[in-house]
Amino acid sequence: MVKYVPQLINLFATLILLLSFAMISQRRIVALVNLFMIQGVALVAASFLLAFATDQHDLYVSGALTLVLKVVFIPWMLHRLIGRLNVRWDVETLLNVPTTMLVGIALVIFSFSLALPISRLSDSIAGGSLGIALACVMLSFMMMITRSKAVPQVIGFLSMENGLIFAATTVTNGMPMIVEFGIALDVLVGVLILGVFMFQIREQFDSLDIKHLEALKEE
Repeated sequence: MVKYVPQLINLFATLILLLSFAMISQRRIVALVNLFMIQGVALVAASFLLAFATDQHDLYVSGALTLVLKVVFIPWMLHRLIGRLNVRWDVETLLNVPTTMLVGIALVIFSFSLALPISRLSDSIAGGSLGIALACVMLSFMMMITRSKAVPQVIGFLSMENGLIFAATTVTNGMPMIVEFGIALDVLVGVLILGVFMFQIREQFDSLDIKHLEALKEE
C-alpha cells in the first residue's frame, strides 16, 4: 500500500489543480463554494495519505483541522452568507473565460518551471508536487485580482491558502503543530472578519462589487 502513496498523492494533487482551473472559470458563486469544498476534501485526503506513509501523526491533526475548517465550517458559512446577501453570479470579471484559461495555462507552465529545481532538493515522497501547489497558488491569486465581487475574492484567498498548505505538506512533510494551529486560527478569524466586511459593503452600497470602495475613496 505504501508504495502506491506517491501516485495517489499525485492523483489528488492533479485533482486540486483541475479544481483550481474550474474555479477560475466558474461564474456561479454557489458552485464556486462547492468547488472550494471539494478542493478541501482532496487536500485532506493527501494529508492523511502522507501521514500514513511517513507515520507522522501531526499530519493527521493538520488534515483534521482542514476538514473542520475548509470542508465543513467555512463552506457552510459561505453558503449562509450567499443566501442572506442574495448573490448568485459574478459576471463582471476583468477577463473572459477563454482568456482566463489561456492565462491560467501560462501560469501553470511558469509554476512548473520555477518549482522544478526546488523539488529536486526535496527528499519527501511527494516532493514532485511542488509545481502543482505553486500553480494552485498562482491560479487562486489570479482569481482574486480578476473578480469584482467580494465573495469570489474571499474564496480565491482561501484557495490560495490551500495551495500553500499543500506545498508545505508535500515538500516538507508538514509544518510544526504550533504553526498549523496558528494558520487555522488566522484563517478562521479572517473569514469571520471578511463576512462582517461583506455585510457592511452590502448595507452601504446595496451591492458586493468592490468598485464602490474605490468610489468612496475618491470622495
